[in-house]
Formats: sequence, structure tokens, C-alpha cells
Amino acid sequence: MTDSLFRIGALAKMTGIPVSTLRIWEVRHHAFSPSKTAGKHRLYSQEDVHKASLLKQLSRQGHAISTIAPLQAAALEGMLGPQETLTRPPAAPRQAAGTASLAVIGAGIADRIGSKKFKRQFLGATLRVTDCFTDLAQACAADFHEKPQILLVKVNTLHDSIRGEIQALVLKQGVVHTVVVYGFAQEAVVQGMRAAGMLVRRGPVSDYELSDLISSVLLVDTAKSLGGVHAESLIPPRKYSDETLSRVAGISTNMLCECPRHVAELIAQLASFEQYSQECLNKNEEDAHLHAYLHAISGSARALFERGLEMVARHENITLVADTALPGGRVQTSSIEP
Repeated sequence: MTDSLFRIGALAKMTGIPVSTLRIWEVRHHAFSPSKTAGKHRLYSQEDVHKASLLKQLSRQGHAISTIAPLQAAALEGMLGPQETLTRPPAAPRQAAGTASLAVIGAGIADRIGSKKFKRQFLGATLRVTDCFTDLAQACAADFHEKPQILLVKVNTLHDSIRGEIQALVLKQGVVHTVVVYGFAQEAVVQGMRAAGMLVRRGPVSDYELSDLISSVLLVDTAKSLGGVHAESLIPPRKYSDETLSRVAGISTNMLCECPRHVAELIAQLASFEQYSQECLNKNEEDAHLHAYLHAISGSARALFERGLEMVARHENITLVADTALPGGRVQTSSIEP
């Protein structure tokens, strides 16, 4: 932000309108005519902020955005209902109360976060880097100065041993949120880390994408999102792999209703949605609470159906193999005999 001009991310945060919606309003309906920086980034004025808020109010009243988008703010104000409170241009976006503490692992990435360019992209709380390590080995051998809210890890390759080191470090330091950016990895390792609650992205990522990842995890207030119940008490780790579920779904049984297949498919679908809800980026606090709630209930439902699958397996004499991820990258395999 410069001289009361705002990037589209700031405009979205101030108005509560998703970035994708603002872009459609601008490109398709010509709602805004922003100026641009030398790097071709759009900059929106205080008047654009006011107009966007008015468009939001009027569209909620039922006005077609294609009709109202080209109008000036004064005309839009005249269209508001008599009981509507006029939305005045807000002041520059306020930073979230407090400071987010961040431990960084990976050569070069800490310099990006500390740069003025990155701080212009980041629209959440002020970031404070508490510890910085060149690689994972150095971080695992060191004593952190304090427990960070976020652990940001950049690795070139991501395999089982690296996953184990990251998970062990998270447990040792009591980290709340973990963001991992990698270059190359096995899909099974990535899926395992996501199942463990980490936000994992393949690089390279731009400063804007990186700020989005950090903002996304910071917006999630787990206690508020889940009605005072902590997420970890609701969501046991995933018990059965896709391979196990696929095998069960393909077994012919004596049950005409085909319960093993249906239950196995439901578990796979719930696990997919559980992961999807966790990975969705949050553009505002309400968005974060919704995704946290969806992640919690889908994970809880998945765990309930896993227990149901065990009951069906015993009834049908099917042997299940549970693959539960453990700290250190190990996998605990246990058989549930009929």
C-alpha cells in the first residue's frame, strides 16, 4: 500500500469481498479502473473501497451487478434503502492485534519474509521471526528461543525421513501451525503430511502466495471455530489408506446391500473433503471458521465410518490393515481380524 492506494488483497480484506469476485466485477463489469505500479500490480483508491462496499450491499438487496457496476458511488448511495446505513470509506486496513511469531527453516526464505516487498504483500498480523535456520538438521539440533505460532519449512526434496524430522520437530516445539514448501516429493509423503494437519505446497511460490498461506493459517481460531472444542480431540488421524479402502470396496460379500463397498467409498470421500477443507485458503475470519468447522465435522464423520467399517469387516470376515501415521515418519500397521 502506498499513499492510500491498496492492492487487491487489501481491498478484499477491507470489504469482505473475495479477490476472485472483485476481479470479475472489474474485468467483466468494469466496476473499477485501478492504476498500476511499474510491476503491473493494480492499485485501488479509497473511492474504490467505498464503491466496492456499496456494490456488495446493493447486490445483497437483489440488484444485478451488471447493472450497478458501471455507476458512480454517488448514484449507488442513492439506490440504498431508507433503512440502510451508508458505508463510508474505511481507514487503511488495521493489522490484527498482536504479532504472529514465526520460525523459519530454509536458506533464502527468511530473507524473503523480512523484505519490505513481502511485508507489502502480507495483510495479516505483523510477522516476527523468532528463529531462522539454514536447514532442517540445524533446526532439529537447536533450542528454539520460544514456541512459534507458525513453523515455515522450505525443502528441496520431501521424502519419508524428511517428513519424520519435520513431524518430530513440530511435536518437540509444540508448534500450532506448520507450512511446508517443497520442490519435489512422493505423493504418499505429501498426503501423509496433510493428514497430519500440515499445510503443504509445491514451490516455487510467489510472495503473494506465501503471504496467503501464512494468512490462511493465522485466521483459524480453532476454539472459536469449533464451539470451544479443540480440533485434535475431535479428529483422530486417518486410519485406512486409499489402497486398503479400494481393496475392501472390491471384495464380493454375502451382504446384498454391499455395505463394505459403500462404507469404504464413503470413508474415501469424507477423507478427500476433510483434506480439501483444510487446504482451502482463508480470505477472512468467517471463511477460516467455516473451513475449520467443515474440516472438523468431516474428519469426525470419517472416524465414525472407520469404526463402522470395522464392524462390517468383522461381520463379513474381512481382514483390515490400519496404516496410522506416527511421529518420525513411521507407519503403524495393525490388522483387525474378523
